[in-house]
Amino acid sequence: MTNFSFQDRNQITEELKSSQYDLIVIGGGITGAGILLDAINRGLKCCLIEKGDFASGTSSRSTKLIHGGLRYLKQFDFKLVAEVGRERKIVSEIANHLTYPERVLLPFTNKGSLKKWPTRLALNLYEFLSRVDKKDQFKMLDKNEVLDLVPNLDKKDLLGGADYVEYRTNDARLTLEVIKAAVEQKASALNYCKVERFSKIKEAIDGVHVQDQLSNDTYLIKGKCIVNATGPWVDQIRTINNIESEKKLLHTKGVHLVFDKSNLPLSQAIYFDTSDKRMVFAIPRGEKVYVGTTDTIYSKNLENPDITIKDKSYIIDAINSLFPDIKLQLKHVESGWSGVRPLIHQAGKGPSEVSRKDEIFEDSSGLISIAGGKLTGYRKMAEKIVDLVCQRLEVKHSCSTDHILVSGAVKGGLDGFQQFIEAKTPKLISLGLQKDTSIKLIRRYGHNINEVISLFEEKEFHESKLPLEIYLSLKYSLLNEMTLTLNDFFIRRTNALYFNIQLIKNSKYEVANYMQSYFNWTDSDKNLGLANLEESIKEAE
Repeated sequence: MTNFSFQDRNQITEELKSSQYDLIVIGGGITGAGILLDAINRGLKCCLIEKGDFASGTSSRSTKLIHGGLRYLKQFDFKLVAEVGRERKIVSEIANHLTYPERVLLPFTNKGSLKKWPTRLALNLYEFLSRVDKKDQFKMLDKNEVLDLVPNLDKKDLLGGADYVEYRTNDARLTLEVIKAAVEQKASALNYCKVERFSKIKEAIDGVHVQDQLSNDTYLIKGKCIVNATGPWVDQIRTINNIESEKKLLHTKGVHLVFDKSNLPLSQAIYFDTSDKRMVFAIPRGEKVYVGTTDTIYSKNLENPDITIKDKSYIIDAINSLFPDIKLQLKHVESGWSGVRPLIHQAGKGPSEVSRKDEIFEDSSGLISIAGGKLTGYRKMAEKIVDLVCQRLEVKHSCSTDHILVSGAVKGGLDGFQQFIEAKTPKLISLGLQKDTSIKLIRRYGHNINEVISLFEEKEFHESKLPLEIYLSLKYSLLNEMTLTLNDFFIRRTNALYFNIQLIKNSKYEVANYMQSYFNWTDSDKNLGLANLEESIKEAE
């Protein structure tokens, strides 16, 4: 048990106020989470603060894939392909409850830019650089084999295809499980804690003044090294520190849309090129299919990037071009999400051409900032940052996170986790859950499903009037995952906003009542939480 809940918040706050940290990490996305876990495992006293909820920015709004970077071959970025390919294998081992293989179809069409022999060569190079396991290697398919997998494809235009493997994940939960793993080893982490300004001795920063977004309490956290891992907000934090630099971020927006399978009948993941030569994924997930992403320059609200009619039409047109008989319309969009990528500006390059490499900035005050990069490469980004911190602190411990399991992972890799699913499913069924729901919960929580099950109280469950799946998830997240709002629960802890929006509509009042009792909210507090959730639903739809 992580002891990571609202009930522990005062204790964490007092720890932040009274400690001298080796490292303060600003930013609770996947990069900051990775840095925290790496640092605590090298013996550093460290903490992480996040102005919103953990993973509430880019780290919950990705394509939800741990992938090897096939698209980067077009940019001849062989080093990046090799690195993220190897990282994909590592992440599938250390977060095996959240990361598992998904076979993806690459169709070849008369109109498309993907052709048989160039694609074969590219996949061979990709798998060589990424050290892909034999069982995950690609296969070339003829037209009939492709249609067996995806019968709705445009038959007149189809030439054939290739079938290769990506790894699917839950980005928000991966971020949270990495943070929980660090907290289990006595790192401190706090969400809804915003940096107001830096503390300095002469010109060198030695701490951050923060404001608790719940209590409005302000206090100073002291630290020898401070890392700015705030993704799209990196430049804003540097501005607080009065740093102006020629190197700036380029914000680009990526939109994904979710459809019900009744409107987009697809049981095979597919990666296809669009009329403007971009690549788009369509990925089945339960009874839904999500499609994305767009890639446009963005300069508006970073907290809640919009989804425009133009964004929706782009994705729908791409799908309809490939599946002419489906005839998707705007009314078929069930939900969606929009995220901002923090890329490094490169003069003369469009959003899809800009490198996804990470870059580190060291300011004269001592502030270390990191931007760019990909979800797949989070661990290597963290390693580079913590290497730099250790060099400053003259600490000689090396990175070991390539074999440290995140919270919830089990030993034995993907095979070990499959055995774990088979062992635990009967217990959840005995509580009253369907088999598919049981497996979904085990995939969400991994080894922590044992803790979830132990929290079940039949009398409380019946009194709550909640569906069993929601009851178990909510109770566990309140006690172990620093869940503080309805949005935290329905968006980052469960992904229900994106993949089961009807479940929210059916259970939001009962969940709000349960949380009101747990937090001792006033009716005004509860109504504000419900209003914020309604706004999130409106944005997603």
